[in-house]
This record gives sequence, C-alpha cells and structure tokens, in this order.
Amino acid sequence: MVRDWPSLVVGLLMGFYWYRVLRKAWHVKKRTGRAANIVPTEPIGRVLRIIWYPVVAIWVVHPIVQAFTKKPQRYAQPLLDIPILRWLAVGIAILAMIVTLVCWKRMGRSWRMGINPDEKTSLVIFGPWAYVRHPIYALSILLMLCTMVILPTPLMLAAGVVHIVFLIWESRREEQHLIHQHGDEYVQYCARVRRFIPTLTGQH
Repeated sequence: MVRDWPSLVVGLLMGFYWYRVLRKAWHVKKRTGRAANIVPTEPIGRVLRIIWYPVVAIWVVHPIVQAFTKKPQRYAQPLLDIPILRWLAVGIAILAMIVTLVCWKRMGRSWRMGINPDEKTSLVIFGPWAYVRHPIYALSILLMLCTMVILPTPLMLAAGVVHIVFLIWESRREEQHLIHQHGDEYVQYCARVRRFIPTLTGQH
C-alpha cells in the first residue's frame, strides 16, 4: 500500500531519468564503441563515479522505499505536514524532467557523461545553452532540491549535498576541458553566459 505518493512519484521519476541516461549511453556505445564515459578514462572522473553512483542509487531507491513505509520518520514530519509544498516540488520536478529531455535531444551526438580527453565533440552553444552553460546540470540540481523538499530525511539530504557539490565540481572541470578543446570560442561564450543561472537575454 502506498503511504507517501509524492515520494513514490519522485522516486519513479528519477528511476526513469537514470534509465534514459543508461539507454543513451548504450546508444553512444553502439555508435562509437565507448559507453559515453559511464566509466571515464581519466582518473579523477573514475574516483568521482565511485562516490556519485551510490548517491544516484539512493536518489532512486530511498524515495520509493519511503513511499511504502508505515510511519513517516519524525524529523521529516514538519514538511510532510505541508502537502501542498511537497506536491509543488513534484510538479517542478516533472517540468525539470521534461526540459531535460529537450536538452538531451538538442545535444544530439555530442551528449556524453563527463570528460574523455581523447575525444572531441562539437561545441553546443545553441538552444538552452544560449541561456545557461550547463542546463542539464542546472536541471539535475533542481531535481535534487525538489527531492530534498519531498523527502527531507538525513540520508536524502546528505545524498543531495554530495550530488550538488559533485555537479559544481564537474562543471568546472568540463569547462577547463572545453577551453582546451575549443579555445577562445568557448572562453568568449563563458563570458556571455552564466554557469547555472539563466542569462535572460541569451547570447547573440
């Protein structure tokens, strides 16, 4: 019996999210022979994955388990007593997922997870990237924040902090990689467009 629908919805939503990530990685592997950096070739990326993949598992499994728990945990009660706030977070998470699907489609063959120093992809600075340098990361942070509101347990809050710190760090590393690959074109792009907060006018 489902006892917490917001937790169940966000857990299933995140399960769908990471299923799509694995599916996209499989398609990249079929096309290129490399699984889109699921296991990165560079050492820092491999270490980060050791930390990050358990966080992803918590993100998917913990809300679903919590949805069937008989009694809500006491420390989560203040937010659990405000259902409208939790359902608002669910709505925002669904919208963020839809926009993420659009971003994945617009990224096309350039989609990858992390950094492969031996592979050069096209520079994507159109569509959502005209307004924010890392729209997929920004949306992932938003999805995590929504999950933390829906399920404010110590485990979920800890996983959320790790995930957000990881994305901030990874975005900086990717920017250095793209500067190395694309030079002044990417430097000028970074000067026009912010990392996570949209530039309302976009780049021209």
